[in-house]
Amino acid sequence: MKNHNTLNVGIIGMGRIGNVHYQNLLTFDDVSVKTICDILVDEGWKEKYPAVSTLVKDYHQILTDPEIDAVLICTPTDLHPQITIDAARAGKDIFCEKPVGFKNEDILEAYRVVNQMGVKFEVGFNRRFDKHFDRIVEYRDENRIGDPQLLKITSRDPEPPSLDYVEHSGGIFMDMTIHDFDMARFITGQEVAEVHVFGDILIDDRIRKFKDIDTAVISLKFVNGMLGVIDNSRKAVYGYDQRIELFGSKGVSRAENILNSETAFVGKEGASADTPMYFFLQRYKEAYAQELRSFFGAVRGEHPVACSFDDGVRAIRLAEAAKRSLLSGQVEKVAEIK
Repeated sequence: MKNHNTLNVGIIGMGRIGNVHYQNLLTFDDVSVKTICDILVDEGWKEKYPAVSTLVKDYHQILTDPEIDAVLICTPTDLHPQITIDAARAGKDIFCEKPVGFKNEDILEAYRVVNQMGVKFEVGFNRRFDKHFDRIVEYRDENRIGDPQLLKITSRDPEPPSLDYVEHSGGIFMDMTIHDFDMARFITGQEVAEVHVFGDILIDDRIRKFKDIDTAVISLKFVNGMLGVIDNSRKAVYGYDQRIELFGSKGVSRAENILNSETAFVGKEGASADTPMYFFLQRYKEAYAQELRSFFGAVRGEHPVACSFDDGVRAIRLAEAAKRSLLSGQVEKVAEIK
């Protein structure tokens, strides 16, 4: 049952992530998905999405609806900036999947319009809302780690994406490592000053034609002098490998993989435990729901937006520096937002 303070929402783009958000919103008693938009909408979608009152192919129909309070932008990345601009000018609060765009001039124009219109804008970096990673931040803020000195992030996918995805994804730093760049800032509370990358194709040589890589080690130097390292692989045969460690003068906080079960076996020939969860939607199921709860809390004025447009652009600046370093072989400075 919806309450009298229900927010009406429109979802733009009903691919995999749009459907994840839709399913989560069905469990919220204070948010109603009034309209969904997708270029593939047809009559069969009425049965597929029975909780939605309106199905449209043109997102402008969502933006001109005075009953819609906020929109979720879940389209391909190259469409994010223009939809953001149009939504902000329509006065809608915006949740936008990462990254916020590809072309710098488009991103900065969207950034300018969002600030000018004063709407709420949150970027979908869901890992910030994972309770295990958030606990590291709590230890940091409680000064139990002491002065942070080293950050280690391991992020490895269980299998490579399709070649079609690689062709349009913006490259490994924009579609995969960008989460890790955001987490580097979030976990440490510090900005990254410089980046150095070693990367290569060690899994599937077919991606060479897209001028991309599938394996990388990224070194980070933060403005406060602390150091960090991120390792990425497109193929970890044992599952979705997601670990973070923050080491400091008083101790270390470490978030390990979430396993398929907590059951272990010990016998004469040795011991065994279960493997990590295989799919990112399993690993971050709770985080996806929590990021939307946080966004709608910000829409209601209960707290500031947890992951702002600034955060989205800064992660892109890190991805851009990483790409420059891969090409130059040198340490590259991280550019400012503007």
